[in-house]
Amino acid sequence: METAGQSAARGPHREGSDDVSPIVWDGPEPVDLEAIEAIPGMPGEYLALASRGIVYRLKVTGSTAQVVDYTPLPGIGEGDDFESFALVAQDGELAALWADRGAGAARPATLNASRLSFAPWGQPQFGAVTRRSYVAAHPTGEGTRHISDISVTDSGRIIVSSAEDAGDDGPFDSAVSDAGRVTVSATGRVRVRLAAIPTVLGTFPRYKIEAVECLPGSSDTLLGTDDENLGGYVRTMPFCGA
Repeated sequence: METAGQSAARGPHREGSDDVSPIVWDGPEPVDLEAIEAIPGMPGEYLALASRGIVYRLKVTGSTAQVVDYTPLPGIGEGDDFESFALVAQDGELAALWADRGAGAARPATLNASRLSFAPWGQPQFGAVTRRSYVAAHPTGEGTRHISDISVTDSGRIIVSSAEDAGDDGPFDSAVSDAGRVTVSATGRVRVRLAAIPTVLGTFPRYKIEAVECLPGSSDTLLGTDDENLGGYVRTMPFCGA
């Protein structure tokens, strides 16, 4: 998605065919937009995350995505770089998950989880934050981004992508893993349990996966790559089953 006043795009996915249509961003400009998630129970509304931790609430009407409000994530740390964002709806409550991507052996990713609500004027509001350190089982090189994106299955499994980036011409390497589980209680308490060793569901040599999305009501996982000078790809894999 591009910045304010320019064309973005959305593409409904269905078996054997994908359509892309332009959308105009109307509102304050994000810098380096990395993730966008539909808000459960609010048709046409989304939260989008920029890499430095600013969250934008959007309302899409026709061909326009209007910024309703925006706010920083809680507890942004020095050097944090965010590429991932996911929303969870359980027991009538909402939670948000996001992660600093990490960088090689010296910097694991930090997975954050928080209750999510909205002020009467529309601003996203975050509750107490739970933080967990995460190290990818694959890849393991110095250029590894331990969490390049997050998605959550209908049953609460946390699916993450990890990617190794050696520069604009690669080589790249990626994996998708089952990282653990998240639950949200009827009182809004968010609990995250990460696996001691993530279960690698698939590896993707030569590709840099930066988007993973569990399609609602399906085991299908939509994967997107950003392979810099080598282009980009979209494919589905059956990683999001119960």
